[in-house]
Amino acid sequence: MTPFEMNNQTDVTEFIFLGFSNHPKLQGLFFLIFLIIYLTTLLGNMLIITATKISLALHTPMYYFLSNLSFLDVCYTSTTIPVMPVNFFRKKKTISYEGCFSQTFFLVTCTGTGCVLLVAMAYDHYVVICHPLQYPVLMSVKVCVLCGLVNSVIHTVLAATLTLCGPNQISHFLCDIPLLLELSCSDTSLNESVLHVVKAIIDLSPCLFTGVSYVLIIYAILRIPSTQGRNKAFSTCVSHLTVVVVFYGTANFNYDRTNMGYNLDIGILVFVLFCVVTFMLNPIIYSLGNKEAKGPLRKLAGKGGFSNKIGN
Repeated sequence: MTPFEMNNQTDVTEFIFLGFSNHPKLQGLFFLIFLIIYLTTLLGNMLIITATKISLALHTPMYYFLSNLSFLDVCYTSTTIPVMPVNFFRKKKTISYEGCFSQTFFLVTCTGTGCVLLVAMAYDHYVVICHPLQYPVLMSVKVCVLCGLVNSVIHTVLAATLTLCGPNQISHFLCDIPLLLELSCSDTSLNESVLHVVKAIIDLSPCLFTGVSYVLIIYAILRIPSTQGRNKAFSTCVSHLTVVVVFYGTANFNYDRTNMGYNLDIGILVFVLFCVVTFMLNPIIYSLGNKEAKGPLRKLAGKGGFSNKIGN
């Protein structure tokens, strides 16, 4: 073992991002694209949150969960994107040791919370359609946040105990647990085992639970006698189902990349779809798929709509 490898992990003071470094001439274009995506994500999700707060028609558990999902989208993109525009204009794209682990903590927290929150929303739809008399739902957002925090604390603490070897280069544009494990020269078997266990608990289990919920929901919808009733019931679920498919599809593809071999550009593209584009599309998907939300959102987005609402 070299002297560098024998040093404690705290000797690593910064990490170097390799993401987007293969295209130096496109840095300005990347900056513009990510800035537009970030501002669009903030605007769309803030409109959802504001409309849910001030519109009495949206004071239901479903939109309560939706507003929390929008808040989570804002937190997620604010954790991942703001570091990138600065690095686009730096020859050496770096992040401090503390900054890397802070980003990892919030990234894992948002991901875990999002998984559980989507399950809560699936359960909400199931109760509304299959057992309306048992409404409101039993699961709370506090449970979702607690699951995300516990998951994040475990992963971050375990990662912080690793001995990191050189080079301190991360093949991405942000910090994440699997990427940090690749830099370790100490035993990562415990970290990998915890990753698999958490994947089963917070990833696969929610995915299966959501799938079972929608099988029961579809079965209940098909038993509704009127076509209008079936269409109305289905319209309340299609937005959430779309978000679930996009979220879990891109997340699983991204985190399983080590099993398929890794290409930097492909890995970056998949993660951009997961942590950037997905959260930008969520407000669009929900606003287009829910008639109840269209009215308040139009008023907020229209000229003078927001000020008129506040004035009333």
